[in-house]
Amino acid sequence: MFALVPVNTFGYKLMLLLHILSVIVAFAPAFVWPFASVKLKKEGKPVGPAIGALAAGNTAKIHGPALVLVGLFGFGLVGMSDKLFKFDQSWVMAAVVVWFLMLGIIFGLMLPAEKKSAAGDESADKLVSMAGGIMHLLLLVMLFLMIWKPGFP
Repeated sequence: MFALVPVNTFGYKLMLLLHILSVIVAFAPAFVWPFASVKLKKEGKPVGPAIGALAAGNTAKIHGPALVLVGLFGFGLVGMSDKLFKFDQSWVMAAVVVWFLMLGIIFGLMLPAEKKSAAGDESADKLVSMAGGIMHLLLLVMLFLMIWKPGFP
């Protein structure tokens, strides 16, 4: 069945490489910042302002744009799949919804909270943590959709 997908073409493989690379760049901080926070706490350093300043800059310039690219490259993969994958398939539509939720969390919740945390607002640290947890869950849902493709023939 997957023989219809032009997986042996350079263009498709390049698009898939860019898609996966974008996911790695977009989600790396979600796994790194918690460990950095614990290290700073153990050293007795202020966690919120230190992590918040680093994270906000990276979210705005690197991780957020990478998340945008994740979806754009995903759309490219669907379009290049020789009509095997279609935008009206339930797993693709669910993935699009999850991607929009991720964009909303990162730009509407996480980035503003990181900026507040960088300014010293300790209550924003909890919001950053919560947004990170939500992003982890959404990543898990997205990986499920990408691997199992529920509703796909």
